[in-house]
Amino acid sequence: MKVDLIAAGTRMTEAAELARQVRDGGWSGIAFAEGGRTAYLSCGAAALAVPELDYTTAVALAFPRSPMTTAGIAWELAEASGGRFTLGLGSQVRAHIERRYSAPFDPPGPRLREYVLALRAIFRAFQGTEKLDFRGEFYSFTLFNKQWSPGRMAHPDIPIYISAVGPWMLRMAGEVCDGIHIHPFHSVEYLQDVVLPKVAEGAARAGRDAEEVQLAIPCMTVVGDTEDERRRAARRTRRQIAFYGSTKNYAPVLAHHGFGELSPRFNEAVKAGDQTAAEALVSDELLEHYAVVAGWDELSDRIVERYQGLADRLIMYFTFADWHRDPPSLGRWSEVARDVIARTGSGPG
Repeated sequence: MKVDLIAAGTRMTEAAELARQVRDGGWSGIAFAEGGRTAYLSCGAAALAVPELDYTTAVALAFPRSPMTTAGIAWELAEASGGRFTLGLGSQVRAHIERRYSAPFDPPGPRLREYVLALRAIFRAFQGTEKLDFRGEFYSFTLFNKQWSPGRMAHPDIPIYISAVGPWMLRMAGEVCDGIHIHPFHSVEYLQDVVLPKVAEGAARAGRDAEEVQLAIPCMTVVGDTEDERRRAARRTRRQIAFYGSTKNYAPVLAHHGFGELSPRFNEAVKAGDQTAAEALVSDELLEHYAVVAGWDELSDRIVERYQGLADRLIMYFTFADWHRDPPSLGRWSEVARDVIARTGSGPG
């Protein structure tokens, strides 16, 4: 498997230096998340400085942008990166799409499916292999003159991944997508019992091999060699699990292990701003389900045991935050990334 670092809220001015350090550390690539800052600009700044790495948006929001706008950005990033760019898209939740972006949300699943199909039609038009004539329920694209084309390129088959948690989205990804950005809040059992079977259902419906659909899996960790280091790492991870657990969309991930009653309790504590109460709900048992718990010397062992055969790309979740706080810490994370890559047979980039 390949091993990426995920970066969120990256300044364009730091993207190139981060990419250089990630390359020198032997990683496969960088997944840029979209939050307070756009993921696309960070991908562009990094790819121009360090074209040897793989780059993906993990994930960029689909609905606030027209598929034509997204297609144009993705086309330029694929060209700039020499074909090393993967377009990762997500629907987000209703409140953000409707109230933060003033964009349509319903119905999110069918809308995102059509978005992916529209992107592929636009890519074919960009490459000149097909006249643009896409007519869907939510999007329609029928006007495209040569003067508006970004021009043909050597890497027109841009991989499209989506974020998916529930059965409908997972089946849809199996049907029409190249891969899935698995949510950081997951367990191996949820991947095996829910994700893979639903992806296979969707792939079968489209006459595809489910193996064509790759999984990019973020990995939350609790790592440390001293009691104090492990305590601080566990608190960070508990805080993140509590935040995700408070969102109704992710309640099935808790319910899968018999923790369904915690979802409203997480929600209540988070809404009240009681972080201590929210973290206290995350038991050691729950922590072991949703994070890799290990000392530094055994972390790569635990990762390989947990994800080999499941992840095509592993995305280390907390590394960017550690790099921001303590830049030399990237060296230790890089040792883990190199070891996992070497043991699972996938070279960098």
